[in-house]
Amino acid sequence: MSICIIGGNERMERQYVNICKKHNCKAKVFTRMKGNLKDQIGSPDLIVLFTNTVCHKMVKCALAEAERCNANVIRCHTSSQNALEEILAGVNA
Repeated sequence: MSICIIGGNERMERQYVNICKKHNCKAKVFTRMKGNLKDQIGSPDLIVLFTNTVCHKMVKCALAEAERCNANVIRCHTSSQNALEEILAGVNA
C-alpha cells in the first residue's frame, strides 16, 4: 500500500517513513508546501492529513489529488507517532 503523509513535523519525517515500513507500506512525506506538490503526490492508496500542522493550500491540493486518483483520506489532528500507528493499524485490520 502506498501512503502520502501531508503535514506533520519536519523532525519526524524519518520516523513516519519507518512506521509505514513496519506496516508494509511505502510512504511519501510532505511537511512543507512545495511548488509542485500536486505532481509529487502521485497516486497513493491513502492520504493522511495531519491537520494541526498543515496549511490550507496543502489541504486543498491533497484533496484534489485524492479525488483524482480515488485515494482514501484520513484526517488526524495530532501528528504524533502513536496517531500514525493507530491509523495504519486501523487500515491494515
